[in-house]
Formats: sequence, structure tokens, C-alpha cells
Amino acid sequence: MKKIEINDLLNFKFPSAPAFSPDGKTVAFVVQQASLEENNYPGDIWLLDVETKKLRQLTSGGEAKSFFWTKQGTILFPAMRDPALKKDGILSAWYEISPDGGEAKLAIALPVKTGKLFPVDDDRYIFTSTYRNPDSAADENRTQADCDVLEETPFWANGNPAFTAGQRSRLYLYTRSTGELKAITGPWFDAVSYTVRGSKLLYKGMEWRNAKNRYDNETFWMYDLDSGETRMVREQDHMRHSIYVMWEDDTALVATADNSANDRMTFANFCTMDLGSGQLVPLAPLEATLGGNTLTADARLGGGTTYKLVGDRFYFITTDGDHGPLKYIDKTGHISEALTPDGAADSFDIHGENTIVCGQFGQRLSELYLNGEQVTFFNEDWYQEHSISVPEFHSFTASDGFEIHGWALRPIDYEPGKKYPAILHIHGGPRTAFSDIYHHEMQMWANAGYFVIFCNPRGSDGRGYEFGYIRGLYGNEEYRNVMDFTDEMIRRYPDIDEAKMAVVGGSHGGFMTNWVIGHTNRFAAAVSQRSISNWVAFEHISDIGYYYVYGQQGATTQENVEKLWELSPLKYAPQCTTPTLFIHSDQDYRCPMGEGMSMFTALKNSGCDARLVLFHGENHELSRSGKPRNRIRRMEEILAWLDKYLKQ
Repeated sequence: MKKIEINDLLNFKFPSAPAFSPDGKTVAFVVQQASLEENNYPGDIWLLDVETKKLRQLTSGGEAKSFFWTKQGTILFPAMRDPALKKDGILSAWYEISPDGGEAKLAIALPVKTGKLFPVDDDRYIFTSTYRNPDSAADENRTQADCDVLEETPFWANGNPAFTAGQRSRLYLYTRSTGELKAITGPWFDAVSYTVRGSKLLYKGMEWRNAKNRYDNETFWMYDLDSGETRMVREQDHMRHSIYVMWEDDTALVATADNSANDRMTFANFCTMDLGSGQLVPLAPLEATLGGNTLTADARLGGGTTYKLVGDRFYFITTDGDHGPLKYIDKTGHISEALTPDGAADSFDIHGENTIVCGQFGQRLSELYLNGEQVTFFNEDWYQEHSISVPEFHSFTASDGFEIHGWALRPIDYEPGKKYPAILHIHGGPRTAFSDIYHHEMQMWANAGYFVIFCNPRGSDGRGYEFGYIRGLYGNEEYRNVMDFTDEMIRRYPDIDEAKMAVVGGSHGGFMTNWVIGHTNRFAAAVSQRSISNWVAFEHISDIGYYYVYGQQGATTQENVEKLWELSPLKYAPQCTTPTLFIHSDQDYRCPMGEGMSMFTALKNSGCDARLVLFHGENHELSRSGKPRNRIRRMEEILAWLDKYLKQ
């Protein structure tokens, strides 16, 4: 068997976004693969014949990374194949191709950047687009190369290279036969979510000029696509709401969470909303993420459907326990058991009796499964040829009385009685979760001779409100959990060398790594990525800081700066003796690079060995969807740092 190495990332093929044709006979989906030469992820559309299970590639230009079926049974996908379009002021172009093959032809060209096009009928489409207000200070000065002018917060967003002040997400209606493009919402209105049924468009959003009370002003609106009439359905209250679908009986299915503690839809529950009165009626508890799983993974790519109404059943992907299943809820409030095996369902579609799922099950990379049967094998040869360390599940009762779930990967070629270094990996979020699905980086570490241990501490998703709620407790409850887990793994695996352990984490895991190295010297090395070090600064420089800090810590700089400083790893950095590698990206506005720079400087000033690697042109998603060269360099930096302190 071949050992898993860093560059195996380049061999993976990533299927995603399966969707049935209108007649249900064909499934279209996207396949992407990293290109080191182009330093990106070219993607093309493939087709699966439902009856014969045969596959064929439909496009070959590498630009088709998303698509949708038209009502007529053709496929539309976004691409900018003609450079002349940009000169004509076109910002979005969609090409149409027959599933029978032939040349793709330009079908839609628009002067705005489109998100996903939602087909209303044979001729009309709904979409959202980022709109920059021409009377904003940022726009007035955009042509000046020497400055940007900001007059509102938030002023940037992770993944957006330009300042976002003055930008709003605007709803549009496009009529293909006439070319008419109509703005449904105003220039300062931010459309957050929407759903369409027949000629009714239900959307949620708010008009705002400054973010201080931005999320307290979200309201529900109904727009008639035929008459153009707009009416308010429900004013905002102290709850958080998210729209999903409209039923046939003039009600809508929404997810609701109590906002009194600023939980930001983290612990969502199902409600039914009357579209006439706006009244909400509880339907069923969920206390989990809705419309996608939150399982941590670094070997999947692409989008796809994560919820869909089929008849009177609403199908959705969620996080449940340590897995990401597909489930459904009906109008009575009955929530089904998992419709997929343990693992991660990432996207799906349903047509009649057939269900297609793109997911990661067992230790396999993403593949498609039709009615539970694996029907694509893009990564099967690689899977069969490489040595994969099977995650070994463990549960125990931590010192706080909660049951903690975790896993251990043994080193490849493990020999009982021989001592091995170990890596404690802490996930981000904090409301994400680890599972037993394939994780490339951790498998690479196991193949390099390390034990790898990882768990879901307090604050993780999938275990309900009581387990997940750690507001104001960051650095305390989950710290105890991961230390208890480490002790438990050392007890259960006596071949772990206690003197040669490292702690690694990103985002919230980066915060936790920063916290760990300031509170214990038990680790011989650490790697802190896209981290938080100072809540006082984070509140004011992160794209989500203005609400996230209060929502997660129950304090603000103005009201309780002492509490924020007590919960900041930077306060304890002078106590650190652990050699630490910091990794950040200069376009990460979620956890800005200043957070890592602060810890790096504090450690250097205290005489502690430290290294800072700053990636250019990357954002918070570096480890998951960053440019291939940078992802490889990042893993090389981490492995070299660990080897330096744990193997020499």
C-alpha cells in the first residue's frame, strides 16, 4: 500500500451538486480537480443515466463549476468564455447546452454579478446580486488609487478582496425572452434569504445604513411576481428566523432560534408561519444546524442542494451527533430518522422514488450514491491503493459531567510497544464537529508516523442546546474537555509519547491552540491557524466581530472590556514556552492576520520560539478551498514544524 502524502490532494476528484433532469432520467453533477499548473480547481459537468448507471462527461472547458436544469431540460452554467463581454459591461454570462451534447451557446448576459439563478417558470429567473450604492462614500472614492473611504460597518467580508461598505444583496427578477432585468428590493435593502412558490416570492431582509442594530431589523416580505405587489408579512422580534420553503396551504416553513442570547440561528427549531398574519407556530425542535452539515473536512469541494420540498416533506441535511445525515420533516412535525448512513451527506436531489446523494461515507472521498448504491468511483483506485488509518471511536465522561466523543488514528505501520509522537487536533466553529470521515491532513499525519487524536468538546454542533451552549465560557469548558480527552487517550494508548505531543487547530481551534499554550506546557509544539488572540481587537476588526463577540462572550468592549481581556489568549501569551507556528492569510477578514501577529510578537518578546507564515491572496478558507499551491505549502510548513520538535 502507498502512504498518503501531501501532494495526494492533487489526485482527488471532487463530485458535487447532483440534480435530476425534469424527466428524472438523468442526473447532472459537477466534478472538480486541483490543477497545480493553473493553481485552481477546474470543473466540468458530468451526466449519470439513472437506469443504466453509465457516466459521461458533458463539458470540457473547466469553467462549469455550477449549473441548473431549465424547465425545458437543457442545462445552464455560468462562464465568461468571451473576453469581449466584459468590454461590453457584461458581468455575468450563462451558457446553455443540451444533455445530448453539442456546443454550449451564450444564453444570458447580464450587467450585474449573479448568484444562483432560480427558475420561476419557463422564462423568468430570480437571483440575488451584490449592489454597490452609488451615493456611498466608498463608491465615490473607488476610482482613487490612494485611498478608500468608509462610513459604515461592517466594511469588509471574508473572501471579498474589496471593501464592502455601501454594498447590499439585492433581489432581481430577470425575464429571458425580453431581456428585462428588474430590481425587486431597494438599493439599501439587504436580502438575506428567499423562497419561491408559483408566483409568490417570500423573502427576508432589512434596510440599514449602519450595522449596530442590523439584525434587529430583519422583516419578512411577500412579492407577487405577476403584479409586482409587495407587502410585509411579519416584523422582526427578538427571535432569529430563516426562511426555507412555502407549503401549498399559504404557510411557510421557517427555522427559529431565541435571540435573547444572540445565538444567531445556531440552535434552530422548526416553526410554521402563516403567510397572511405572519403568526408563528412551533412545529418541531431541532437544536442543530439546518440546511447543511457542519462536519469538519478538508477533502470536499463544490456546492449543491442541501434542502428541498418534495410533496409535503421537507428534506434537509443537518448535523446529528457525530454525523451529517439527510432527514425530512413533514407538516405534522414528524422528523425522520437518518436517511443516509453514518458519515456526511453534502448535497442531494430527489425525483419520484429516486434519491441521489453526494457524500463521504466510511473513509471514502466524495462520491455519488443513488438510492444508497454507490454509482461513481472517481477516487476508488486511489482509495484501494493507499494506506488509510481507520478512526477508532471513543466516548468518556469528562470532568464537567458531559459525555465527550472522540477518535484516534494510529500511525501507519504501528508496532505495539513502540513509542510514537501524537497530535491533538481541535476543530473550529466552535459549532462544527469532527466525524470519522476522511480528513486528508490527519491521514497524512498518521502516514507520517503520528498518533492523531481529535474530539467534539462542549460547544460542538450535533448534540443539542445544552451541550453546545458555551456563551461566555470560551477557553474554559472546551479547554477542560480537550485536556480530559488528551489524558484519556494517553491512558487508552500507552504507546503515545507524552513528551512528544503537539496541539493544532484553526479558527476557533486556533483560538483554543492560543489558549492552550498560555495555560499548559505539556505540548512540545503547536500550530495555530487563522486564530483569535484578543477579543477586544477582534470585536472591531473582524467582519463578524461587531455581533459575534457579544453573541459568544456576552460582553462588549464598551460594557465589559475586563471580561474580554480575561478570555483573550494574548493576556496569557507571556506564560507560553511551547514553540508555535502561526499561519494566517492576508485576506482573512473573519480572523484577521493581526490576531496571529499579536500572538507571534508576544511569544517572540518572551523568548519563545515562533514562526509566522502569512499567505497572500487567501482568506479564511485556505485549508479547505485555497489555491492548490498554497494548500500544499501550508501542509508542508505544518509537517516540517511538527517533525522539527517531535521527531528530532
